[in-house]
This record gives sequence, C-alpha cells and structure tokens, in this order.
Amino acid sequence: MGDNATRTDERILDALAAGDELGIEALVAAIGQDVARRTLQRHVAALVDAGRLRAIGRARARRYALVAPASPERSAESAMVPASPEGEELRRYVRRPRTERRPVGYERQVLDAYVPGTTAYLSPALRAHLAAIGRREDAERPAGTYARQILERLLIDLSWASSRLEGNTYSLLDTRELLQFGRVAAGHDARETQMLLNHKAAIEMLVEDAPRIGFDPMTFRNLHALLADNLLPDPHAGGRLRVRPVEISGSVFVPLAVPSAIEECFRVLLEKAAAISDAFEQAFFVMVHLPYLQPFDDVNKRVSRLGANIPFVRANLSPLSFVDVPEQDYIEGTLAVYETGRMELLRDVFVWAYERSAQRYGVVKASLVDPDPFRLAHREAIRTVVAEVVRANGTPTAEVVERLGRPLVPHAALARLVDLVIDDLRHLHEGNVARYGLRPSELAAWTAGAVQRPD
Repeated sequence: MGDNATRTDERILDALAAGDELGIEALVAAIGQDVARRTLQRHVAALVDAGRLRAIGRARARRYALVAPASPERSAESAMVPASPEGEELRRYVRRPRTERRPVGYERQVLDAYVPGTTAYLSPALRAHLAAIGRREDAERPAGTYARQILERLLIDLSWASSRLEGNTYSLLDTRELLQFGRVAAGHDARETQMLLNHKAAIEMLVEDAPRIGFDPMTFRNLHALLADNLLPDPHAGGRLRVRPVEISGSVFVPLAVPSAIEECFRVLLEKAAAISDAFEQAFFVMVHLPYLQPFDDVNKRVSRLGANIPFVRANLSPLSFVDVPEQDYIEGTLAVYETGRMELLRDVFVWAYERSAQRYGVVKASLVDPDPFRLAHREAIRTVVAEVVRANGTPTAEVVERLGRPLVPHAALARLVDLVIDDLRHLHEGNVARYGLRPSELAAWTAGAVQRPD
C-alpha cells in the first residue's frame, strides 16, 4: 500500500465500512476535497467492476455499498490466482474486518532471519520450474540483450500493468498510444499520464543500463526518482529515503518510522538481495522486503515491481510484466506480508504471474523480427548525438549530426548514423525522451526553439 491510488480506494471503502449506502456527493463530503470528484467517480466505478462495491439505484439516485467479503468456503473459488493451503489461510485472514486483525509494526527479525545461500522463500523445485519456462536462447549474451529485443512490448506491458495495480485507469491501447506516439488519452487526469511516462523512463533505464544496474542504493534511489517524478507532494523526495512516518490505508500495519533505522534496514536489504545467486529468489525477495520496509515516502510497490525485474533483465530471462495479475490478489498478498510477516500468498501470486509472463513473451519473441544490428551496435552514439542536438538547441541538419557523430563511430558508419539520428529527431516526443537521457523540459525548449531556426 502507501501509494496514492490505492489510498483513494481504501478511503472510499473506509467511508462505506459502517454499512451505509452513500451517493457520490456523500462520498465527496466523507473523503474530502483533496480527491477530485471526477477522480473519485472513476475509482468508484473501478471498485464496482472489481466486485468490491455494489451500485444501488440509477442516475442521480445511485448509491454505493460494500460487497460482503467472500466466505472462507468460497474464497478459493472466487480468487483468480490459485492459492496454496498456506496462502489461502493468509487470504482469509486479511479479508477479515480490520477490527478483527491485530495491529502490528515492522519486524526487523523478518529481514535479519534471511541468510542468502541458506534461507530460501522459493523451493529448489519451484526455482527450477521458473528457470525452465523463463530461459531464453540468448541467456549467455550480454546483460539486457533479450530485454532490448522485446523492449517496445515490455515498455507498454509493464508500464500499463504496474500502473493498473495502483488504480490507473488507462487502457492497454491508450497506454500504447501514449508511450509510442505521445498521444494523451482523453478523460484521464495528469497524474495517470505522468505515472505511465515515469514507468517508461524507469524501464528504459533498467534495460539501457543493464550491465551497470544492481541491488545497490544508487540503482534503487534512481529507480524511485524516475517513478516518483512529479507525483510527490515534496518534489525533492524522489530518490530520498523516508524521514517521516507513513500510514498504510486499509491495514493494521504500522511501518518503521525512525529514519536511521530505515536507512540501516535499506542497506541490509540491498546487501542481502545482492548476495542471492538465484534470479527468481532475488526478484521475490525484493517484492517481499521493499514494500514491507516502505523506505520511500510513496511509490514503494512500483519500485519493488521494477526492481524485481533487474535479475531477469541481467540474465536475459523473460521479464515479469504483471499483466493479468488481479489487483485484489496482489494487494492481499502484500497485506499478508505487512500484517503477518508471512509471504506464502504473495509467493503464489508471484509464481502465477511469472508463468503468465513467460508464456506471453515466448509468443512475443517468436513474432519479432531481429533488431537492426547497426542500431544495436551504435545505440550509445545515436543516443549521445540526439541528446547533444536537443540540449544545444541545434538544427537537425546532416552537417550538424555528422560533426557530432564523427568522433563516435568509424567513418564507414557515419552516413547511416546521420540518417538514423535525423529520423529519431523527427520522431522525438515526450513519451520517448527518456530513451536519450533527456527531460521533457529539454524537449519543450528545443521544440520551441524550432520556430526561431531556419528550415
């Protein structure tokens, strides 16, 4: 939890927790003016679609009420992700009303008890199964090779699915239009658009910097800074460890609040993650412990989902896109970690999600044409020249591009480099600037300057 979209859902559910039937106006009054009416309506509609609220009446007389929790006998049937007996036990627990769940705080022992190489959340048989379905034929090639081959699809899938788990209402098609062509979908607030663009920038960082990223503070602070850009009340909180208490809406869990303890646990968490040799154990460890610690003001679960993909990108395994993962199953698995320190339900969700992703990207890979070998070999030169032209407010002529590219590639490659850079500059938009290490403000300044430049 801890993320704004999930908090909005929980505030709606809290307002209806007494069993009242409330209309939109009553919900606005109960929740407060910090959530726009239009945003509230979208969240209510999504909760109805998800089966967590029921609508009563029509038009202006329509009211909303909570759907009664599934009984223990039916919970396994109604869940989309099959749960183990241990996972089903946890699911029943977190579905109880909060008044029946024991308030708990962060337990440092959960982290301290994990010994890399000795402790394992995933059994050897389970890790072998995931490796068999996730392995690709280019596993021995340089880190990030496979992710670059499927990058266009991965950017859309993971950006959309991870954002959807935070309550984002963009469709998959609208996400593709935004990320590929810079087209903002009508009827969505700016935060939803920003969230998707932030995911795209963060995923591009993971793939482009695959040989250099890892389970270290710099990688995860930068990952948070990209995912949180322009979304936090404090614009300087991106990439900064938390220095204030936070609450988890809808939960009886109280996160760690002492800044020095947060910093210490963050360091230990990453050191232990880096020492894990198996990619799947490493990914799941991060999905468990980073949200549990809540090291940042917000956006922790988003960081954990992208961080979980680091070992897959580096080892050229199928990524974990979270497409098809039901929001309720993911939330309940995470809640179980928060409130019990147990991870069997989240493990069930993780394994099911990876199996779906591996199937998806097996099909995607089979349908792809091979990447352009020239662009692959000279991607850094292309990226550098595009960025230099934009930052210098330059005119994208062949002469300018050739001068900038001459020190970067062999003479025989210069003409092709010029063609590719000019084409990339023509198709530059807010949805793809992060690929070149540029900010939207730099693109805006360059675009505005085009009016002053001669043709």
